[in-house]
Amino acid sequence: MSNAPQFGLNGPQSEAVLYLDGPALVLAGAGSGKTRVITQKITHMIEDRGYDPRTIAALTFTNKAALEMQERVGKMLKQPRQAKLLTVCTFHSLGVRILRQECNHLGLKDRFSIMDSDDCYSLVQDLAITTDKNLIRRIQNDISLWKNGLVTPEEALKQAQTEDEAQSARIYGSYIATLAAYQAVDFDDLIRLPVELFRNHDTVRDKWQRRLRYLMIDEYQDTNTCQYELVKLMVTGLGKKPMFTAVGDDDQAIYGWRGATMENLALLQVDFPDLRLIKLEQNYRSTTRILQAANAVIQNNPKLFEKSLWSELGIGEPIKVHSMPNEEQEAEQVAIMISADHFERKNKWADYAILYRGNHQARVIEQALRTQRIPYTISGGQSFFDKAEIKDIMAYLRLMANPDDDPAFIRAATTPRRGIGQSTLEALGSFSGKWQCSLFEAVFKGGIEAVLNDRQLKPLQDFCNFILELESRATRPGPSGSGDNAAQVLDDLMEGMHYEHYLYDAFEERAAQAKWENVMDFVNWLKDRGRGGKDRDGEEKNVLELTQMVALMSMLDGKDEEPDAIRMSTLHASKGLEYPHVFLVGVEEGILPHKGDPDAPVELLAQRIEEERRLMYVGITRAQRTLQLTWCKKRKRGGEHVQCDVSRFIAEMALDVGTAPPTESEVLSPRERLARMKELLSAPRDINPA
Repeated sequence: MSNAPQFGLNGPQSEAVLYLDGPALVLAGAGSGKTRVITQKITHMIEDRGYDPRTIAALTFTNKAALEMQERVGKMLKQPRQAKLLTVCTFHSLGVRILRQECNHLGLKDRFSIMDSDDCYSLVQDLAITTDKNLIRRIQNDISLWKNGLVTPEEALKQAQTEDEAQSARIYGSYIATLAAYQAVDFDDLIRLPVELFRNHDTVRDKWQRRLRYLMIDEYQDTNTCQYELVKLMVTGLGKKPMFTAVGDDDQAIYGWRGATMENLALLQVDFPDLRLIKLEQNYRSTTRILQAANAVIQNNPKLFEKSLWSELGIGEPIKVHSMPNEEQEAEQVAIMISADHFERKNKWADYAILYRGNHQARVIEQALRTQRIPYTISGGQSFFDKAEIKDIMAYLRLMANPDDDPAFIRAATTPRRGIGQSTLEALGSFSGKWQCSLFEAVFKGGIEAVLNDRQLKPLQDFCNFILELESRATRPGPSGSGDNAAQVLDDLMEGMHYEHYLYDAFEERAAQAKWENVMDFVNWLKDRGRGGKDRDGEEKNVLELTQMVALMSMLDGKDEEPDAIRMSTLHASKGLEYPHVFLVGVEEGILPHKGDPDAPVELLAQRIEEERRLMYVGITRAQRTLQLTWCKKRKRGGEHVQCDVSRFIAEMALDVGTAPPTESEVLSPRERLARMKELLSAPRDINPA
């Protein structure tokens, strides 16, 4: 078939859609229409080339991206229901599917548990015998990087160069053994274990290769060693032609700190010598000035693939750089500039974004926006349901709703501590694995006495009986036929947990108070819905119905339409998004580029600067029409003001004379402009009837 432009695509986009003769790497520059290419290719494969949609898998890095992709394909297909037959999901979701169906090959029971980050934090804390949060997080991060790099505990110990690394490696071994005893896996295992499975079981690998015959991989530059190995295992085999399209951009590789490696892009050409390389360089997002600045910055990095973005959207407005005395004035001036521009252009607030390198920069900006009464939302903010104290309460509710929920059992049984230790849970986990039953069921199963003594067993049975008693009341027909009054069951749960006492024992008073207030807000919110207070149907709900309702909600305020508000976001969280008007703040040495570890080896320092430069590139290419950058001459660090230097990346943007900021004598300040415009708006107008 001809590679002439089709489907309303440009030439390279069309080539990427039509090429189905082997492996392909599509280098998709920022704003070059990569999602359109992927969705159009899937549609072309189904409607023009006769592919069964059940044999196509598209792998993404976020659930949001997967959902958007599936919806877009559904709108493009003549039979939209076919989109539901596709496998469009994250790497981790695919891993879960594989493990659920093949767990017996790995010695896991059918209902193995998936531990979240908080559960794993507690496990590392127990194994390290420490309450040092930084140490626990460091060990957790080491373990995650080793798993993503397919490094075993034995290899990690051999490679350890410091006592800290050796300590992490020893705990890594115990950590894996404990998870196995719990019949549980963590987030990283969802990819590591399928790799292990496919390496050791050719028949299982062959079954999945026949099931998923074509792979599309989005954001390929963000893959780690483990993810790349999974892709290779799924597309290569005896007599099998590798069939996949990887879509990525080496200039937007900004996740090296969590194990992603750009080497995967280079390895593709080595592992697949007949790889077709297609470059998408036409940008449909930004003006020429913005793209020239982005190209100029990224040219300072060594290039895996030569690529230069261009646009037909016109030269655009000059990029402006503002130096500020300090971060308070930076925040105030940005808020005033946005307010003035919003007034002048009659834009929506949602047309503006404020981007920054780290979350610590957000607080002072929030204060300035509130002062100016400008609405805003923060990307990547913690969901109410992600708070540890809310997850603790939810663990009890989940266990009441489903006693087979093993992660909920482990969290509830150990928070607060009730005499149930790690060795007890490990023995219970091994016993439940042997009998293929849940941890809850194992507590009352015959033969458990041979594994646990009375001192270990009694706290477990007391805990389970407490849950059973609440669960029976939560489902027993009550006055309205829907069980005991939800408010009373919740009150009795809180009293029986002794959670308030636990918080004040475990945390400093201010932190404990804040956590307890969150818990009370949550419980009162549940009680209100139990009474039917916030539901459209006004019907009462019992505790189990409330638990199911909460499980379906990702967060309290995440169900409404996006408000008309400025978007505040870290640069990492902004990738994949675009805004008409972007303010990039704190563009200073030490922030962007981030200072990192000054004692790191020279080659690591160079790699870090290269990744920071890619982060700057991502920030610049979020802007569609205007881009303004700010930096501070002084910034508060450790309670005192320190001198700051403008970021090297601003010089690298090679801004021409027309983009230089005007002097204060040449132009009104943003505050004066805003005041002048408000005066004009409120002044009486002469209306000329002619």
